[in-house]
Amino acid sequence: MRETVNIKVTEPNYTAITGVTFSQVDAWFGHTRRDLKMDIIYPENPEKPCPCIVWICGGAWVQMDRSAHLAYLAGLARSGFVVASAEYRTSNEAVYPAQLVDIKSAIRYLKAHSGRYHIDPERFGVMGESAGGYLTAMAALADDPAFDAGDYLEYSSRVQAACPWYPPADVTGFPYPSPVEAAASPESLLLGMNVMLHPEEALKACPVSFVTKDAPPFMIIHGIDDHTVPFSQGEILHDTLEKAGCDVKLIAIEGADHADRQFFQEEIWQKIAAFFHDKLDA
Repeated sequence: MRETVNIKVTEPNYTAITGVTFSQVDAWFGHTRRDLKMDIIYPENPEKPCPCIVWICGGAWVQMDRSAHLAYLAGLARSGFVVASAEYRTSNEAVYPAQLVDIKSAIRYLKAHSGRYHIDPERFGVMGESAGGYLTAMAALADDPAFDAGDYLEYSSRVQAACPWYPPADVTGFPYPSPVEAAASPESLLLGMNVMLHPEEALKACPVSFVTKDAPPFMIIHGIDDHTVPFSQGEILHDTLEKAGCDVKLIAIEGADHADRQFFQEEIWQKIAAFFHDKLDA
């Protein structure tokens, strides 16, 4: 059987590049250096430069895999974005704010190479889950120049929209049974201090402490039945942003636990794409 078809070209070609080095950091007790890498999905021949979304993987700051969700990120890219999934140092490699420094380095790298990947450097969003949700919020809110270090410092790390999933927003509000359990918590390992014994210092490293009226638009997604990062964490970030007069929306998913399957359904990804198109499209 033979079939001849006439295909109308309406979409660009998309390419995925994995393992792109965007920064080098100290490793092995400061004696060596290692690459930080990202995966990038971008259109080869778009009609105009595209907004870019930086994805940040979760894992309690002790593990992360930048390639774990590429199947979903490819779908997001094909809805009209460049999508980059960036690596960051885990808490056994470096304590806060190293992780935030790494994400801001990734954003600056992408802006510096915007022509190569057909990115509009003035239209950046950031999104991540759990520990990555924390870094998403911090990347959007924390604009202290001290968090920008490394290469491409002539470029800004500011973003224009943020979508954190189940983010730890105020770690001092976590229900630790005792200081002993708190000492071994992911939050304490990240910050290099027992957050139960040092609540004031810990709060200074939390997204809620960086909220100002100049924050970019936020869409927070959180499961109501989250047993790892309580739903109240998403609520407090929403309420703090709203009180400051910011553009913010909280999507509460009924029956969803931490990183549950509901977050990976097409309905949620359509909401995400619509949010970023609304906030980033010129």
